[in-house]
Amino acid sequence: MAAGYLEILRARHAARLLTGTLVGRLPNATAAIALVLFVRAEGGTYSLAGALAAVYGVANAVGQPVLGRLVDLYGQPRVQLPAAVLSALAMTAFAFSGTDPLPLAYAAVAAAGLFTPPLEGGLRALWPSVLRREEQVHTAYAMDAVAQEIMFTVGPLLVTLCVSLWSERAALLVLNAVGVLGALSVVLSPPSRAWRSAPREAHWLGALRSPGLLVLLGAFLFIGIALGSITVASVSYADAHGGDAVYGWLMAALGLGALAGGTVYGARQWSGTPERRLRVLVALLAVCYLPLMLMPGAVAMVLLTAVSGVFLAPCIACAFIIVDRHAPSGTVTEAFSWLVTTFTVGASVGTGLAGPVVQGGGALWGFALPGAAGAVSLLVLLGTGRVLAAPAWGGVVAASSENDPNRAVEPRFSSGDRA
Repeated sequence: MAAGYLEILRARHAARLLTGTLVGRLPNATAAIALVLFVRAEGGTYSLAGALAAVYGVANAVGQPVLGRLVDLYGQPRVQLPAAVLSALAMTAFAFSGTDPLPLAYAAVAAAGLFTPPLEGGLRALWPSVLRREEQVHTAYAMDAVAQEIMFTVGPLLVTLCVSLWSERAALLVLNAVGVLGALSVVLSPPSRAWRSAPREAHWLGALRSPGLLVLLGAFLFIGIALGSITVASVSYADAHGGDAVYGWLMAALGLGALAGGTVYGARQWSGTPERRLRVLVALLAVCYLPLMLMPGAVAMVLLTAVSGVFLAPCIACAFIIVDRHAPSGTVTEAFSWLVTTFTVGASVGTGLAGPVVQGGGALWGFALPGAAGAVSLLVLLGTGRVLAAPAWGGVVAASSENDPNRAVEPRFSSGDRA
């Protein structure tokens, strides 16, 4: 199972790019918990902490596709590193100014979210130029999805470690400084410096002019809603079954299930088109959410939560392949960034929906939301099968320039069956 992953990591620059991207994304992955802890340490309320975290999330959702388009236009180093520095400086300003004056706090947090570099989309744009073979790139997408689960598990632990060793302010400063170093490692690598987006047609919609991409974004909006609603429903469940410790185990189980599913998924090659496979994966994801409504004892609930996460990472990895097939030429980084943004927005919407649902009907109805959202996601994919079946920009191979072998461009693989 590990042979495919090891083959990728042994490829030149692959381990550096993956590690640098994960380290560079730590400030984003830990922003919510770091902001909450810092605001509470400053004497602020949970409402203020939540509002600041929400501002960061909204600004991040706006900034990712915008910065992704700039990367496609001007290259990675010119955008990624300045954005990382600006984001870190804004969070540093917030760390030293605190919550007073409040307008400055909101402005600093918004700037930090807005300038978060699109390292996630950038890495996926780099994989084809680093690995070359299509089946390796698809395995790398799965490995990327698995690595995300590790990062979102380790990240909060790093925040608490920094807080215990130093302070909440130090946690903000250290993690953002480390994030800049991660971005620096990526943009100084030869693949990042050499990468150029394929020629693009000038269009104000950019990647969003692809009907297939719009369908995929619609489906993943509801997958994000499912994930966001689970986090809220789990709080209500944990309150009646052991408190914060049970909640922590539920969230860890969700990540562990996704980690296991993504590892198995990426370890083999799959027949059939990725669009058809995504429909099957989303159906399985929706079905696995339904047993959560049983709400058994804590141990059994942890196991059910792990099962509910098994197909999440495979869905994400499969979506990466579809994004690459449907993104208009010259917009691949922007397209990947839109997927990240849509998923994030969906999770926020799910959190907002689950709150009043749980308040009015309890955890049972909160756990009904993920299954319902997963079913809607499947209906979107089933109802638009013809759109997804015909990639308008897929099948174009843009290899490295023959006249300049050191110049990497955005390769586009053929739309064959292997994924």
